[in-house]
Amino acid sequence: MFWHELSDLQNKQYIDAESVFMALRDAEKAAMAVRGSMLWRQVSGKTYLIRTNSDNSQKSLGPRSTETEAVYAKFMERKRQTTARVTGLRQAAQLHQKLNRAHRVGRTPEIVVQILNQLHKSGIGEHFLAVGTHALFAYESACGVRLADEATTTQDIDLLMDTQKHLLLASTLESRNESLLSILQKVDSTFDLRDDQLYTAVNASGFEVDVIRRMAKSGDPHPLQATSAERDFWVVQVGNGAQMVSAERFAQMVVSASGHMALMTTLHPVTFSKLKHALATSPTRDPLKKSRDALQARAVSQLVQEFLPHLLSP
Repeated sequence: MFWHELSDLQNKQYIDAESVFMALRDAEKAAMAVRGSMLWRQVSGKTYLIRTNSDNSQKSLGPRSTETEAVYAKFMERKRQTTARVTGLRQAAQLHQKLNRAHRVGRTPEIVVQILNQLHKSGIGEHFLAVGTHALFAYESACGVRLADEATTTQDIDLLMDTQKHLLLASTLESRNESLLSILQKVDSTFDLRDDQLYTAVNASGFEVDVIRRMAKSGDPHPLQATSAERDFWVVQVGNGAQMVSAERFAQMVVSASGHMALMTTLHPVTFSKLKHALATSPTRDPLKKSRDALQARAVSQLVQEFLPHLLSP
């Protein structure tokens, strides 16, 4: 057996925490639409409704009238409601973080949860898939089990970047004078690029983040730097990158030992198992990695059959 099942109490706590976590994500997204404020401003003897945004930009919505007063009232009420909902759900999430820790609900590495949350907070989470061994934490969370340590132990995470969305990613970061490396440094200031491997950042504890991409096709930028910052990731090509980029996604909440939660978007488990099996039987694969590839392929395949049969093709 490649796993052991969590207790009924642990599974109940996970389900309750996930419900609050996803509701909070939805509420925060709704709150984005009402960032900033509205105010009335006197201009040349007339009163105008002004929409202010979080970037300090302003726009006139027209002179005061029955219509603009209704717009103002609707906006302010919506802002009040969304603010109250976010505040309440954040308090509930803090409680569930403590309950997760008390019941030992999760064991995803803390650094991974922090990285996923920082990518989301920075508005660039959708540009990356967490691939490789850490995907197993999403699969085991969906099944309410713990996989064997020999299947999950690793000191690096692979982030697969979609090169077709690179311009949007770069412009988002550069508009704020940020880089992908600086986003990681908000999680841990000791992250820095390896001089001999510029697609890898490593922190003081030896944890590595690799940023990977599909093999360059006609029209793809290559070589590719995440942003134009003086020091940022140069994204490395991987042979099965195209398969992973085009594969169906799988999103699942993961929980760290401290109880903190994040949403991990990764490969569909059936795709993961197939890719790992292919690596395990490839004559060019590092022999030291083949045995774990095979173990992970078998473990995930059995997880799907046992707990996630609805994910299998009819």
